[in-house]
Amino acid sequence: MKILVTVKRVTDYERKVKIKPDGSGFETEGMNFVPNPFDEIAVEEALRLTKEHGGDVVVVSIGPNDATQQIRQALAMGAQRGILVQAGELDSDAVARVLQKLVEKENPDLVLMGKQATDDDANQAGQLLAGYLGWPQATFASKTEGLESAEEKAQKPGVKVADGWASVAREADGGIETIKVQLPAVITTDLRLNHPRFASLPGIMKAKKKPIEEIPVASLGVDITPKVRVLKYEEPPARLAGVKVADVDELVNKLKNEAKVI
Repeated sequence: MKILVTVKRVTDYERKVKIKPDGSGFETEGMNFVPNPFDEIAVEEALRLTKEHGGDVVVVSIGPNDATQQIRQALAMGAQRGILVQAGELDSDAVARVLQKLVEKENPDLVLMGKQATDDDANQAGQLLAGYLGWPQATFASKTEGLESAEEKAQKPGVKVADGWASVAREADGGIETIKVQLPAVITTDLRLNHPRFASLPGIMKAKKKPIEEIPVASLGVDITPKVRVLKYEEPPARLAGVKVADVDELVNKLKNEAKVI
């Protein structure tokens, strides 16, 4: 079984991001970059699936040369090889078209992606990729089904694969729904699917020798002209300090005349 997994290089979600004075983008000087957390879940799921069924995990990132660091982190977790598509900032449609070319080249049985990236929160690339490929898709895989012990939950894949089909449990408005899709397919991962492993020291050492293929985006013949253009970034309005009220009448008055919520 061959699984293609995406790993996006994103800003550290635990740190505050500063907007440039002209609002054209973000200050990246001295900024720490990490793998997208949802993509780490996808890598973990791919590793569990190949442990159970055999096969290889290929990690793909689209971005600057520095993104090899995030690929190495996935290789240290246990993936076999990596691919870096050298490109600047792309919108979701361009990302999906680039990935389409890689999928056609690599011919995987399954594509696993984080449901969204923590920098733009677009939640579009997986769905667009499935559409361009004409493949079935299962989004927001989020529940480990049928596993009772803590040990099973820590090791077994949440996505069930058998007889050319994948069974995916996902959170819906009314609870948990389980859908089956025929492989090859695109599956996007949500938070509660698994807990990504930490890379071991031997894994980190082995990752240094694992191959990373570097592909200039221009060589893929993809039109990466953005279909979505960000005009400006702005800080959200500062939150007002809380106040104490003397009684219910004053509270109602403030809610009605100042907050205007009633």
